[in-house]
Amino acid sequence: MKIVPVLFLLSFACIAADVPSQPVAEKGEPLLADDFERSDLGEWKSVIPTFTVEGGSLKAVQTRDDHGAVGRVHWPMKDVVVEIRFQLDGSTGFNAVFDDQKFKGSHAGHICRVAFAPKQLRLGDDKEGVMRNDIFEMRKDPAHKAEADKLLVERGSAAGIVLEQKKWYQVSIEISGDEMRVSLDGKPTGYLKSPGLAHETKSSFHFTVNGKGALFDDVRIWAAR
Repeated sequence: MKIVPVLFLLSFACIAADVPSQPVAEKGEPLLADDFERSDLGEWKSVIPTFTVEGGSLKAVQTRDDHGAVGRVHWPMKDVVVEIRFQLDGSTGFNAVFDDQKFKGSHAGHICRVAFAPKQLRLGDDKEGVMRNDIFEMRKDPAHKAEADKLLVERGSAAGIVLEQKKWYQVSIEISGDEMRVSLDGKPTGYLKSPGLAHETKSSFHFTVNGKGALFDDVRIWAAR
């Protein structure tokens, strides 16, 4: 099966969206806190190489031509607040992805994601968007691609940003029901309202990293209240 890079897919059918000034979710019960002050991956799994823990950070380097590096942690969640520090260290971009491996209605159980590129932030509803099984298959066929793209309206949003290499950034991702809001360095930056976001169970969270390297630190997840 040919693997299609998701960072490319999300460039379609994204609209600019007004971002609420107030959070859509507040921090509740802590679920995960990881500062990577160790030498092993711990609970993280390097699903597609290569992820390592080096110098107090989770490091990812793409080592396959057909797919970015994937590092995953399994943790049942639904509505959440996620905080991450990250640095592009040669990477052309990465995705922060929520999945449900038991859900068979979308490719690989993908539910939703936030994609970071040097000049753009993109929010995507995978469950009802580009990864929904019928849409995913339709988009492989040039004869049905235009029809599939019509189904993607309002399933993604985009915002212009500037990310420099070798600079640390702080990101917050809030998911509550069918809403997702992203703040970058404390500034509300991206917003999406789409039905797939309200999927009952997100069973895992992972990074997909393209290019020479990205660093992650202080990954924290709370159940939303």
